Amino acid sequence: MTAFARRARASAGRMHPELSLVSFSLLGHLEDLGGCRATDLAAHYALDKSTVSRQVSALERAELIERRLDPEDHRVQVLHLTDAGRRILAQVTESRRAAFRERLADWSAEDLERFAAYLTRYNGWNR
Repeated sequence: MTAFARRARASAGRMHPELSLVSFSLLGHLEDLGGCRATDLAAHYALDKSTVSRQVSALERAELIERRLDPEDHRVQVLHLTDAGRRILAQVTESRRAAFRERLADWSAEDLERFAAYLTRYNGWNR
């Protein structure tokens, strides 16, 4: 697992040197949800709010996310991807998919099914 995590961090750094793996994870989560509050990000990833705040600030400075008022509650700010954020995330996602296709190209269908089942099982584990 440590090697997997190291490889993921290194891969993220090659795809966009200014952004961390955490930044890409936050961008992906925002895309999946169509936006959310920073406190929701902190809760989802079990991170301290100050950690998320630093990451969000960096993404805002890079103009990859923006804050918008919640239409239902104007006291709440919701984070959304900008067009630039969507483009970067799409590029990274495609690069990752290509890397996985290359690494798994010679795996048998049985091995791929078993691997997918293990990943599903692993990702279904709750703390």
